[in-house]
Amino acid sequence: MGAHGVGPAVSAIHHFVPIVHRGDAVGRHTLRLRDATRARGIGSDIFVDMVEAETSAETRPVTEYAVAARPGDIVVYQLATASPMAPWLAGRTETLVVNYHNITPPELLASWDNHLALGQVRAQQDLAVLAPRTALAIADSAYNEVHLVQAGFARTAVVAPSAALSDDELPAASHRIRQPEGGARWLCVGRVAPNKAIEDVVAALAVARAHTDAGATLDVIGKPATAAYDTALHRYVADLGLTGAVRFGGHASDATVAEAYASCDVLVVTSAHEGFCVPVVEALRAHVPVVAYRQGALPEVLGDAGTFFESRDPYHLAATIAAAVAGAGQPDAPAQQADAQLARLDLGTAAERFVDLVVGLSS
Repeated sequence: MGAHGVGPAVSAIHHFVPIVHRGDAVGRHTLRLRDATRARGIGSDIFVDMVEAETSAETRPVTEYAVAARPGDIVVYQLATASPMAPWLAGRTETLVVNYHNITPPELLASWDNHLALGQVRAQQDLAVLAPRTALAIADSAYNEVHLVQAGFARTAVVAPSAALSDDELPAASHRIRQPEGGARWLCVGRVAPNKAIEDVVAALAVARAHTDAGATLDVIGKPATAAYDTALHRYVADLGLTGAVRFGGHASDATVAEAYASCDVLVVTSAHEGFCVPVVEALRAHVPVVAYRQGALPEVLGDAGTFFESRDPYHLAATIAAAVAGAGQPDAPAQQADAQLARLDLGTAAERFVDLVVGLSS
């Protein structure tokens, strides 16, 4: 097969990802794509480089694929981090699809964890290795698609990730818990990583508690990406006298995350870089106000359904969050904007549209 050649009718669509974590956005997305493929009567398995105990029943070791491979297979590589899978897949002959979830710029990580940063450099190199061999590269945002074009991928498309908690898992707007007394409850969801710039939220919280909302609190839900940043963030919280006001939840179950959306007043996203940001979608579904730094894919994902801030000054951020929380008490306009933005993203059909594109390679 040539660089962009396709084989006979599709025999199977198999997914390749370094590891599948329960509750991880890429893992959930991959599982849903597999299920959507199987629902059409097309075989689909997930092959991993590292078998995670809690998802071992859902995956197969990548070493098994050489025996399982059949003519007409399409292989889909879920690219977010570096993996030996990338050059290995590039060297095989099956029709190759790359599903690109963004690569965090190494410079945002290097001062905290050089090993982690070097992994992102290798992931960027993987893009260049995969580009000549890829029949189709699918980005999860238009922002990410630009990276694919710059890396040399000849054929690209955009399909939002099928990765958010489902409507059944998230709280209905009418079931959100609203307490008449006490300060606003701020929420951050996602990996506790340097590129998330959670220290900016902490600084804004200190300002809010000192000047406008003495009872404001912050919940940080997510697994630490690197010990150095996590330790420094805890120390910063203590140094600002916020130990009792900031709770670190660590890696949490889907039910715990859903409960956090049900009981918070605002989701705050201060990331220096985002290729999509699944928590924004989840917050919109739960009709939770969103305050986000205007960068990366966030303007595309959030649209007019939230509030953007332009400066990392903690006084500016604290004032922006206070205005967003106050605005949530207005009539239904914020909720209608959230629903309209979700309709534009068309997440409910994302997995099916992805499969349509991949199956179409055989025609």
